[in-house]
Amino acid sequence: MNFKSVFIILLSLSLLSFGLPKHLQKKVDKEIKSTYNIETFDFNTIIISTEIAQTLPATFGTDNLFEIKSEENLLGYAYVAKAPSKTDQFDYLVLLDSELIVLKTKVLIYREDYGGEIGSKRWLKQFIGKSQHDELRYGDNIVAISGATISVRSMTHAMNNVLASLKILHEKNIL
Repeated sequence: MNFKSVFIILLSLSLLSFGLPKHLQKKVDKEIKSTYNIETFDFNTIIISTEIAQTLPATFGTDNLFEIKSEENLLGYAYVAKAPSKTDQFDYLVLLDSELIVLKTKVLIYREDYGGEIGSKRWLKQFIGKSQHDELRYGDNIVAISGATISVRSMTHAMNNVLASLKILHEKNIL
């Protein structure tokens, strides 16, 4: 096997490793369709260089920041990540418009027996309209939930990190 063949195989394998696991992708697609009111769209990974990613408060890898386009028009962005709960982690989604304003947040998978109330639409709607210029404060502009204190604080912290990271990426003309 020559060098060119090995390179093509490695490149193909690395490209296949990008993206979300199938079970998460299905949930994300459903939220995108309902939030943006579309049936077909392009969902493209945005790769942040390691050098820049290391400076950001939120975690950015090769498979958690995406642009959403329809017919070549940018509709917005999707950010998928994990946040800690009491003994495990939960997966969450943040959908943003093209101006980096939160359109929707969703807890995709919650793995604890307690604290799952953070997945309620009623509680999550308080993030809608937030942008890179907002600072979220537990107990102040973010409502506490009895029995879900750790998860609420974690989601609030995660959202602050995402918003601060978006501000940096916007200032660096990456988004």
